[in-house]
Amino acid sequence: MAGPLSLGQLSVWHDIRDLPSTRWHEANNAALWELPRAAGPAEVRTALHAVVARHPSLRTRYDLQDADAPRQLTPDADFSDALPVVETDGLPLDDFVAGPATEPFRLGREHGWRATLLTRAGTASHLLFVKHHIAADAWAQEVLRQEFTAALADPAGAGPASVHSPLPGPAELAADQFTPAGLRRQAAALGHWDRVIDRAPQVALPAADGSGTGVVQATLRSGPARAAARTVAAAAGVSVAGVVLAAYARSVARICGTDALLVQLMSANRFSARWKNTVTSMNQWVPALIEGARDNDLRTLASAVHWSSLGAFRHGAHDVTAVAELLARRPDAPEPVCAFNYVALPEQPPDSADPVPVIEPVITWEEPFTTIGPRCYARALEGASDLSVRLTAKDIGREQCAELLWDMHHALVTTAGDC
Repeated sequence: MAGPLSLGQLSVWHDIRDLPSTRWHEANNAALWELPRAAGPAEVRTALHAVVARHPSLRTRYDLQDADAPRQLTPDADFSDALPVVETDGLPLDDFVAGPATEPFRLGREHGWRATLLTRAGTASHLLFVKHHIAADAWAQEVLRQEFTAALADPAGAGPASVHSPLPGPAELAADQFTPAGLRRQAAALGHWDRVIDRAPQVALPAADGSGTGVVQATLRSGPARAAARTVAAAAGVSVAGVVLAAYARSVARICGTDALLVQLMSANRFSARWKNTVTSMNQWVPALIEGARDNDLRTLASAVHWSSLGAFRHGAHDVTAVAELLARRPDAPEPVCAFNYVALPEQPPDSADPVPVIEPVITWEEPFTTIGPRCYARALEGASDLSVRLTAKDIGREQCAELLWDMHHALVTTAGDC
């Protein structure tokens, strides 16, 4: 029996529904999971089977014949757990990622994941896990990695029942979201969009000289930025995510010459214990208005950003179809100037007690794997030793992209020095 998509699944579908077939792979993500030395092909297959059996999202196909009313099918009880084995011959692992990562998923007839066992001199070294975003977001992918690791360590299921017992999936989540209480939450979320749009100004990032600059992508990695963001967060009494967003918004506002900025925030929508570790895609864009965006006091701005973000995240789960209809009725509505995603992952024990090296600030340029998403999109991730911010921007050029990242970095480090 088919049922409606959850709100997160529906958001993914709206992002990809009109893509040409040549771009279907852009909704994929690939991860390399290092294997313990004792793990062989049989152990890896057993652990992978246990994880897939536990999560309905990994056994779900979709009825997409009506693009305006997509449906998710009942999760399959049976599934293929074939695991191709590829010998790397000592070559860089990245050489073996591109092929599986760029192979599109046919969601109507296959499940949204695939795995390959990589070996080195005949010994299993890594599992290459590729998934479609509709099957799992970044948080869910880390849940899968941790459960896979636990299942490798306990193949008979003799350990904690939580590692092996089945869990509810996106169909159950969708049912909850369309209860009377869920529909009231959807209505409140739509009201949030309406109110924010009413207050936001018409502002846009200036394009680079000459149109058709295309998409550029750069990643700033910095150990000092991580330490600075933590220092400012402690001084301001807000999260590290709020501080990094404040620095990013300030830099964008300075380029635009505005004090009020409409931004898109990625809401994880994992605020309920019941659904926190559900493996599916729950991320959705939600609007927030940041006022006083050029404030030189980053601590004050971070506090304002914190409260604006909380208000937005309260309404993170929404019906994108209803939002599209709202925007169609308001053709003069301002568009968000930029977008921000602070990637949150489940807590995990540190890999080592050894001190981590300091990563000196550096910007690297990359070829974007996907251009799905907003025009100016920053994705921040706090690692063990550094803060990385990947900026994917359309038609603003490399010079302005680098200027934005370095200005953000300068604001973090300078403010931390004054704390």
